[in-house]
Amino acid sequence: MDDPQSTRGSLLIRLSDHEDRRAWIDFVDLYSPVVYGFARRQGLQDADAADLVQEVLRSVSRSLCGYDPQKGKFRSWLMAIARHRLCEFRTRRDRQVLGSGDTGVLEQIEQASAMDGVEQVWEHEYRQNMFRVAVDRIRHEFEASTWQAFWLTSIEGKKTDEVARSLGISHGAVYIARSRVLARLKKQIQTLED
Repeated sequence: MDDPQSTRGSLLIRLSDHEDRRAWIDFVDLYSPVVYGFARRQGLQDADAADLVQEVLRSVSRSLCGYDPQKGKFRSWLMAIARHRLCEFRTRRDRQVLGSGDTGVLEQIEQASAMDGVEQVWEHEYRQNMFRVAVDRIRHEFEASTWQAFWLTSIEGKKTDEVARSLGISHGAVYIARSRVLARLKKQIQTLED
């Protein structure tokens, strides 16, 4: 049975208690990779992306009581914070004395065009991280051969007959394994998103 504390709604309630360390650990595990990946895809270096993650987490901690679920999804609210912090980061960086040459101008043009697709980048990072977290949470529920049948066919794109041969199981067993894992994975992702 799914842990009711793994749902985001209950997690947000638990986050309001700043002493609930487990809630904050869960939150950081769930959303830090999303913010980090978003920052990297927006052109930030590793250290700058890590700094942005910290700034976003601090902002969430300070302003969580200001989040109103009636006004929209938490994910959208978090993205707005991340975008705001990213803009602040770029403003601070732009105030620094830049060297002359075309590369600085080119960088600014690339950053401006990168902001056009920022919502798609955010959504992509969110979906990837939801998948990673869900996989980590359910993998232990399956036997190795069941998991391998799912992974090899669904993730690595190998043909069913090739996987059946390599695992020493029937085609039907590969289909059943893939179906079982996919169903459980979808359920776990839904739990995380609810």
